[in-house]
Amino acid sequence: MSETADLTAWLVRMSGPLAGMRYPVSQSITTIGRGAQNDVAIADSPTVSVRHLEIRKDGSDYKLYDLNSTNGTFVNGERIAEAALNPPCNIQLGDGGPELTFLLENTPQVSVNQTIAVRRESVLQAGAPGARQEDRATRAHDDLIIEAIAKSRLGRQKGIGEQTLMFMRQTLHKAVYRTRRKFVKIIIALVIALVGVSAFGAWKIWSLRAERDQIYGTIRSIEARLQQTNPNQPEASELYDRLNDYEDRARSLESDLLYRVTVRKPVDPLEQEIKVLLAEFGAETYTVPSEFLEQTKRFIEQYQGPDRPNIERGLGEARSQIATVRAIFEQEHLPPDLAYMSIVESPLGAENSSRAGAVGLWQFTPATARAYGLNVSQTADERLDVRKSTHAACKYMRELILDFGSGSSVMLALAAYNVGPSKVKQAIRRVADPIKQRNFWYLYRVRALPEETREYVPKGIAVLIIARHPERFGF
Repeated sequence: MSETADLTAWLVRMSGPLAGMRYPVSQSITTIGRGAQNDVAIADSPTVSVRHLEIRKDGSDYKLYDLNSTNGTFVNGERIAEAALNPPCNIQLGDGGPELTFLLENTPQVSVNQTIAVRRESVLQAGAPGARQEDRATRAHDDLIIEAIAKSRLGRQKGIGEQTLMFMRQTLHKAVYRTRRKFVKIIIALVIALVGVSAFGAWKIWSLRAERDQIYGTIRSIEARLQQTNPNQPEASELYDRLNDYEDRARSLESDLLYRVTVRKPVDPLEQEIKVLLAEFGAETYTVPSEFLEQTKRFIEQYQGPDRPNIERGLGEARSQIATVRAIFEQEHLPPDLAYMSIVESPLGAENSSRAGAVGLWQFTPATARAYGLNVSQTADERLDVRKSTHAACKYMRELILDFGSGSSVMLALAAYNVGPSKVKQAIRRVADPIKQRNFWYLYRVRALPEETREYVPKGIAVLIIARHPERFGF
């Protein structure tokens, strides 16, 4: 028989408000998802599907299957459809979503969130009038130690490591009161050992927290200096390389299991939404620049206020129009959520026109419209045709992406759609390094892009986030 046959399998929540929660994996099939019908329900993250994945047990082997989830399942950082689980391993529900650790242990550990299962016969025997006095004393000791460990663990999970000594003093007082004098020395030794372990854990947590604060403080300082640096000076490139080094250090720190359980970086919900969106565009960045984050917040508030009718129209009476645009973007192998950029371009009215002569849903000028196959004449104007103008917009967007490369330059393509590729190219040529010329986040941080572009991109991101979660923003 396999050595793992008698081990107990657990899933331990490593992130979110329920970090530290343990779930047993004892059935032949254990389902995980947002819906309440799952064996393990995780309803506090938008990246989790209603039925996200299942774990199947076959003897001593465990295998994970993704149930066609929207945001995917990652095992040890790799997106999978199915995978064998070799403990300990990390399971993440969607990029940036909740994380679970899969463990096998010799005996089930008591979770502070679960009821302790005890054999009734054992309790009756230990507490019966005829039971030996030594058995009753041993049972009392076990209860006290379990209680102390549970309180200490709960304190560490909540970041209150300093209360460990108080828990130990309470335990010692109860032990001395309940037991014979000959057991006092043993209990004190156990308490001292537990305090020692807890003290070391508290010191380690403090050091991890201090390192985290130092790293993120340095990142903020470098970003502030980048904003004041000439983009074509060697200092700008050196500062950006230092920024990347500190971001790598932050990633390494966050891979520490103790850090994940006890410290964790405070997460801004909006920043997390931006990161999820950028990951889908292939434009990931470890830290979203504070200026970009503030701009996005400002435009969200603007769409909640004076520009609210545009969003309400896109989510209301123009919903079928948006659905048509999304289908065309998906057909053209572009992110379907880019359909909502039409809200940024126009108030979704075919009759809308600009001072430059741009008309229609995608605000094409006559010259650009003809260049991408639209008929613009005295007798017909296909810029007003939703399907034809959207196909033309897809061709234009695809050409811009190819022109500017891949990765974060998708964001440059969005910028070029607004101000034109020539203006963006003229701006990025101020940067000598040809690699950094294609790095949107470098160009944004050193303010190499036109001011209009620096506002247009976060404005588009704001619209996409609202469209994905309208109820969260009051729509």
